[in-house]
This record gives sequence, structure tokens and C-alpha cells, in this order.
Amino acid sequence: MEAWKAAVLGLVEGITEYLPVSSTGHLILAGWLLGLHDPAHKEAMDAFDIVVQGGAILAVLGLYASRVRSMLMGLVGRDPAGLKLLGLLLVAFVPAAVTGLLLHDLLESMLFHPVPVLLALALGGVLMIGLDWSGVTRRGERTIEDLGFRDALLVGCFQCLALWPGTSRSMSTIAGGTIAGLRARDAAEFSFLLGLPTLGSATAYSLLKNLKHAHDDGTPNLFDLLGFAPVALGIAVAAVSAWVAVKWLVAFLGRHGLAPFGWYRLALTAALGAAMAVGAVTL
Repeated sequence: MEAWKAAVLGLVEGITEYLPVSSTGHLILAGWLLGLHDPAHKEAMDAFDIVVQGGAILAVLGLYASRVRSMLMGLVGRDPAGLKLLGLLLVAFVPAAVTGLLLHDLLESMLFHPVPVLLALALGGVLMIGLDWSGVTRRGERTIEDLGFRDALLVGCFQCLALWPGTSRSMSTIAGGTIAGLRARDAAEFSFLLGLPTLGSATAYSLLKNLKHAHDDGTPNLFDLLGFAPVALGIAVAAVSAWVAVKWLVAFLGRHGLAPFGWYRLALTAALGAAMAVGAVTL
């Protein structure tokens, strides 16, 4: 893969991972628009789309280092609030982890294609506009410290929706958080923190699976096909752009809510659908 294409995909990942617009959806579509749809490289590109999330993980680890430190201190009995937060994240992580483990291969074969992604983009946009119009995103008054384990489980169930690429893990978990009564900025922060175990496990699983299949079948792995340097560049660009996107999103949600992202998703769906219809984009 050319370095500039890896950088573009890293930029797309970093900007969209924590915005409620679907990073996976954008990466799949961007890959097709960049001409990275060679069937011989499909498995490697699918793995790259997941592995590049490592950059977004690094960004949250840096931005929320105090929260992470608090959870680590909680593990050794020196921070009860940190231990509770860790427990909340683990409870929220379990539903998608179990569902994803059981259905990963089936979902990947059926849904990692442009048309299902466009459908998920549109439906997610309608959901976010509906939440804003209903007032759900403006009524929340609770902070992360007020969150209970049943609330965390609710957010975790919403995260399962993100197993359909194009839905957006961020959208699903922020929506679940606001429905649980969290303020928009707190729902976003909980979503970012929940991304640590969720994205981390998905990244590790996808990378190890790709390396194992390549070893067992005697075929090139992700790094052999795409190059180690482009993959590393994509992760680095994703880390920097995700850092900026997270700081911007927290402020934006407090002022404008989710509806603007919903309208963006609908506009993107319409534009790409029209491009496909006239043959300007071949998917």
C-alpha cells in the first residue's frame, strides 16, 4: 500500500472513530474510493481497518490518563471510584464481546460491504435525529460517577448494534448513555473509555487471526501484503487525528447535540448512493 493511502485511511479512522458517524463504514468506503478493493487483498484490508484503531486507543489513553490511572489504582485497593468505573466498563464490554466472538465471521462475510454500510449509516442518522428531537440528549443530568451497573449493561447492549459496520460504536454507546440519563459530554466520555477494552480486544483479535491464518496457510499476512511502514504510519496518523477529534467532540455535543451528525450521515448516504447510481463510483 502506498504511504499516502495509509495516511489517508489513518486520518479517516482517527477523525471518525469517536465521532458518531462510523469509522468502519468510512474506512470501507474510503478504501473502495481509493481503489483498495483488490479481492486478493481483501482479508488484509479488512484486518488493516481494524488494526488501525490502535491509534485511536493511544489517543484516549493519553487524553484520559487520569481516569486510566484511577482504575489501575482501584485494582490495588487505593481508589474505590476507579474500581467502580473499571467494573462499569467491564459490564458494558461483555454484551458486544460475547456477541462479536460468536458471530464475528458471519457478520464479516455478510455486512462488510458498501451497501449494508450505507444502510446502517442512514438508519443511524435517523436514530440520532430522533433522539435530539425527542429531547433525550438534552434532558440528561447524570455524570459518570452517577452511573449504575444496570445503566452500564444498557450501554453495553446498545454497543452490540455497532457489530453492523456503518452503525458506529460511538453513536450506539453515546445513544445508550443519553438514554440512561447521562449528560451528552459524559455519555461521550464513557463511550471513549469503553472503547479501550472494546477496540483493544477487536484490534488484537483481528491482528492475531490474520497472522495465524497466514502462518497456517503459508500465505502473506497483513504486513507482507501492505507493508509494515504503511500500517505503522496509518496508526500514527490515526492517533494524532483521534486526539483532536475527541477534544472537539466533547465541546460540540454540549452545544449542538447529536442531530448534526445524523444529518451528515444522511447526506453522506445520499451522495454516495447517487454516485453509485450514475456510475461515478463503482463499488
